[in-house]
Amino acid sequence: MECYLDNSATTPVCAEAVDAVTDALRHEWGNPSSLYRKGMQAESLLDGAREAVAERLSCRAEEIVFTSGGTESNNIAVLGTAAAMRRYGKRVVISSVEHSSVGEAAAQLELQGFEVVRLPVGRDGTVPAQALYRAINRDTILVSMMAVNNEVGSVQPVAEMRRAVRAAGSPAVIHCDAVQAFGKLPELRPGAMGVDLMSISSHKVHGPKGAGALYVRGGYKKGGSAVRVSPRTFGGLQEWKLRPGTEPVPAIAGFGAAVRALPDAAQVFPHIQRLQAYLLDGLASIDGVTVHSPPDALPYIVNFSTGVNSEPMMNFLSRREIYVSSGSACAKGHKSHVLRSMGLPDAEIASALRVSFSHKTTTQEIDVFLSALAEGKRTIRTARR
Repeated sequence: MECYLDNSATTPVCAEAVDAVTDALRHEWGNPSSLYRKGMQAESLLDGAREAVAERLSCRAEEIVFTSGGTESNNIAVLGTAAAMRRYGKRVVISSVEHSSVGEAAAQLELQGFEVVRLPVGRDGTVPAQALYRAINRDTILVSMMAVNNEVGSVQPVAEMRRAVRAAGSPAVIHCDAVQAFGKLPELRPGAMGVDLMSISSHKVHGPKGAGALYVRGGYKKGGSAVRVSPRTFGGLQEWKLRPGTEPVPAIAGFGAAVRALPDAAQVFPHIQRLQAYLLDGLASIDGVTVHSPPDALPYIVNFSTGVNSEPMMNFLSRREIYVSSGSACAKGHKSHVLRSMGLPDAEIASALRVSFSHKTTTQEIDVFLSALAEGKRTIRTARR
């Protein structure tokens, strides 16, 4: 039995998205910028997908800018905001556990003379709200913090960013990487959360790779936007010139179809909580397992250490068609900066695994995983003696 338990890395593409992609490739392959009927038919697919994403975020369609995925959305938000806001200050505030597409973009800003403040997290992986108030001042032009951590599931105090910015009298733009929260965290509404920019991705919600979106409060209109953010690429009128270039219509159509097919996050949440509790009960019965995800983490993600180095354990599981990860897929095996920021010892970091669910995950898959994990601990240890 194949058990796929790495849904925070990517998700299997749903049938609705496959059908939408196939239909676009076969029939609606026109350039959406063309003014004749074939182009307008392709543009209609973009409009439908934009409306689907906007409805899920409780915002207006014109506030959605399509991108190639979460990484590009994050780069536009971080680098584009810094470029547009430079005259107002040079301080950028992020957390120490951001995805690399935010962390490395911020490192590029440091090379350009910006001051980047990386807020530490506690053992629960969250930024204390007081730290935001201490870090944000009148020179702060950008505050970026993820909604849900991709490795341990910690839910960050996103709404606190707006309050801290107001308290400091700061002009800062507020960005939230919601790639792991979109479709999963109930009441993910950027407007209500006080967020100016929000990044999401298709392939985390059973859509195809190659599509994502950036929410821009008020909509993006060059020279008259409610949010100051400059484009990072140039050469076309597409996506209001914030992300120019011919849109990948099949991928975006699949993205929209996947979003429409998603169950209501609040309705599926109890099922995910049951899966989390079932997994945690099983892990508690295996000697030497230490759980790192905090009790109030988003239940879709469970991070733990096994006492056996991650790589041989993942190889052992993979041979049995059981798929988990040792952390962020983008890290490609490097030790987790998230777990290090949480203060975990090297031995626990080296043996950490992440299990992540989707609404399609079953308890049977968890049973197969737990049995194989226990066997792997016995087998790998015996082989090393």
